[in-house]
Amino acid sequence: MQYYVLIGQFESRFDVSKPIFNCFEPLYGTRRTALISQSSEDGLKDGWRVASSLKMADERRLERLTSMLKRRGIILPAFEIYGGVSGLIDYGPVGAAMLRRVTQNWLDHWMSQGDIVEIDSPTLTPEAVLVASGHVGEFSDLMTECKACSSVFRADHLIEDEHPNADSLGAQEIDGLLGSGIACPSCEESAWTAAQPMNLMFQTSIGAMSSGRTAYMRPETAQGMFMLFPSLYRHFRQRLPFGAVQIGHGYRNEISPRQGMIRLREFNMAELEYFIDPQDPPVGDISKHNEIITLIPDPDGPHSGESRMSFGAALEAGIVRHPTVAWFLARTWDFLVGVGIDPARIRFRQHASTEMAHYATDCWDCEIHGEHGWVECVGIANRTCHDLENHETHSKARGLRAWRQFATPRKQVVERLAPNGAVIGPTFRNDAAAVVTALEALTELPDSLPFDLSLEDGRSVTINPDMVERREETANVSGEWFTPHVIEPAFGFDRIIWHILDHAYTEGEKEGEDYNHLSLAAGISSIDCVVLPLFDKGGMPELATEINTTINAVPRLRAQLDSSRSIGRRYARADEIGVPWALTVDHTSLEDGSVTVRRRDDQVQVRAFVDEVLEHLRNNSLDSLF
Repeated sequence: MQYYVLIGQFESRFDVSKPIFNCFEPLYGTRRTALISQSSEDGLKDGWRVASSLKMADERRLERLTSMLKRRGIILPAFEIYGGVSGLIDYGPVGAAMLRRVTQNWLDHWMSQGDIVEIDSPTLTPEAVLVASGHVGEFSDLMTECKACSSVFRADHLIEDEHPNADSLGAQEIDGLLGSGIACPSCEESAWTAAQPMNLMFQTSIGAMSSGRTAYMRPETAQGMFMLFPSLYRHFRQRLPFGAVQIGHGYRNEISPRQGMIRLREFNMAELEYFIDPQDPPVGDISKHNEIITLIPDPDGPHSGESRMSFGAALEAGIVRHPTVAWFLARTWDFLVGVGIDPARIRFRQHASTEMAHYATDCWDCEIHGEHGWVECVGIANRTCHDLENHETHSKARGLRAWRQFATPRKQVVERLAPNGAVIGPTFRNDAAAVVTALEALTELPDSLPFDLSLEDGRSVTINPDMVERREETANVSGEWFTPHVIEPAFGFDRIIWHILDHAYTEGEKEGEDYNHLSLAAGISSIDCVVLPLFDKGGMPELATEINTTINAVPRLRAQLDSSRSIGRRYARADEIGVPWALTVDHTSLEDGSVTVRRRDDQVQVRAFVDEVLEHLRNNSLDSLF
């Protein structure tokens, strides 16, 4: 007989003869207790179910993990000597190196596709850009204030236990739930102001005093890539599809930051804007992705309810609506698993129509489970042509479109404004040729004259009725201009790194003492190996220093020399921050040039020559020695 255990969103199947607690260890690295009731005999009618309110055997794990991250220089409160600032963190020397490696891994992952490039744009963004994108008018959360203690909270966070999708509710619905007796987390009173929107952007000014220009700290990196579309289009020889990525800081003035790294006011993010022809969307090969994943489609749609299937099956069933979106879901899965996220704790949740961002027609959140429950870490959105069209309308720029070539020319009746050279020449003199070129390039004619015509260099001129003649002509048309659509995966690195650390943190005992370590994936730890002279004498420190210098001279390899305290303590220090390998220099090393290679996760040791170790480090193949 087989048994089924359900832990939140996790399902485990096991045989009765096996110890039940073994099924819980992959979840958090610690064992959890369960209350199990037997099913009826007719095909596990009721199933074997573990209550969803299961708590970890040791509820202080989060506290211990957070303390270790601070003590070892991984994640720390920012400006701590001045009392700290909610929503701001520092990456210490270990954490910053880890962040760099995760971001580099992400960059390599996407740029290996061959049609994606990296750009870098300013974090300061003029107001006009964010008016066009919709952020000035739409980028807000609902806030409410406690009437008793004046504490301010994001309104939907207060009612998360009352509604399964609280951030999809409007102000009136939230007010109703708050009025049902929701207590203030600060003073436990239950008296709230009406929920009202608060724009989340940090406003600033470019320039001095009265000449200053309103701007904002960017809430996302995406707008910089939309601004560069004309340059990207030229770079890719006027051929779609192509993409651009950008890694950097984003800024959101969160109403009530909480949960450590989960909700920050300044955060590390990375976005990919992939420009496609909506009539010919690229279809990536997802046939090799046979993983069974958890999907939670739009609760208001035809596929509501949790499903478990492959990416290909989800696309074929219509749960994932767009082939390019399906491809990016699969590629996102690949990245997360590759950097050490437990695949059993990943799910994809589709936004309900009431929850959708103002720019999207379809959006999936990749959520990861950890100490803070299910947390959105990646958003994959079909932004359609929203951004490029809006920027074209607001800026009057002509370069935000792409050319679609017809298979065979088509006869069409077209309207055009024929230039009157007798008027345009004397009026515009040296600019006459530029005006004629701009008139001939018009794809949408104005409804009336006069109108303002944008020239290629960004200047604008006024075209009066006597300067042009409106004509209809039949022409063979070889193609048409259109606005590309955009598929966007957006990654929150701080949340991803938190879950890498959470999933990797393993607590245990060794010789009667607590012994904890981070089981980080290869290439993600802050350093690749530690070099340890067994004794601080007899030529061992000199040889260890030479080995350490040699490893650090190899691009993208990092080693660290540690000669302080006993060898056991040094192993423990390295294990605690996730260093996968320890190279120990001893008496034999001085004789034949070999070292002891110790593997972090099982502490097994082998001997190997330094040149051999260095070659395996380069190829990420040290495991082959064991």
